[in-house]
Amino acid sequence: MAKAFASQGDLGEKRITFDETGEGLFAFTAEGDPNSGVIIGDDSVMVVEAQATPRLAGKVIEKVREVTDKPITHLVLTHYHAVRVLGASAFEAGQVIMSEKARAMVAERGQEDWDSEFQRFPRLFEGHESIPGLTWPTTTFHGRMSVYLGKRRVDIMQVGRAHTAGDIVIFVPDQNVMFTGDIVEYRSACYCGDGHFHDWPGTLEAIRAFDLDAIAPGRGDALIGREMVNSSLDLTKDFVRSTYGPAARVALGGGSLKDAWDAVRAECDPKFSDYAIYEHCLPFNVSRAYDEARDIDTPRIWTAERDLQMWEALQG
Repeated sequence: MAKAFASQGDLGEKRITFDETGEGLFAFTAEGDPNSGVIIGDDSVMVVEAQATPRLAGKVIEKVREVTDKPITHLVLTHYHAVRVLGASAFEAGQVIMSEKARAMVAERGQEDWDSEFQRFPRLFEGHESIPGLTWPTTTFHGRMSVYLGKRRVDIMQVGRAHTAGDIVIFVPDQNVMFTGDIVEYRSACYCGDGHFHDWPGTLEAIRAFDLDAIAPGRGDALIGREMVNSSLDLTKDFVRSTYGPAARVALGGGSLKDAWDAVRAECDPKFSDYAIYEHCLPFNVSRAYDEARDIDTPRIWTAERDLQMWEALQG
């Protein structure tokens, strides 16, 4: 391999912030690293996203304990990716919730994803030796479900495919605030390696239709106020379309994956090269866009071996 993945050299500590997005709602953010969310109910707490390891999950728990001593009873995982779910054991939540599709993806490709992500982004797996194994939900649903934290209702919904086929969002109607997982990012590259480019813009519009007062996105700063919410939806949509369009034109014209890489860079570098994890995401995004343009609807499983083969092909 000519050079390492960009993410393998990303070893610096990130500054953690813990912003209130509504009454009893918080976004745990870390300069483009995976975010988590906190929803405080009358007598208990729901956490959204588990981080990659129990040790990293401990940093979320520390922030929770700064604002409440109520027990963490529910953990909601917006999709199956290792960096989002493998820290789940640290929360000791009685209920771990995923969509039915996300659970199926754990069964189908969870171990492969863990091996792949660990190889290409080692910093996000601090304390990996403490991971007890794959994370499985205690509760799954299709379409929509509600959880009541005392009087506080939390709606957990599938609003469309985007970052993965199993994506969900978490909506707190009493504050008009949503936790979107990686469907929405703020000044951070979207990871599209398991994405659905054709569906993603429509899913963003389904979120926009809620006319939200705040969003806790998958990566990047909390989005406070409708202007910031809509700006981030626009930026995320532009990122997805700017990635897919050039790759699709190359693929449908018979060009190579390397040709698609060059075309996407020409379109995206001027707009997005300063986004967090941009260089890390780009090869996986181009590969998935190239496949989807050729009518491969289900993303191919990323393995540690496939990662390296793809990366070598793009260096030629």
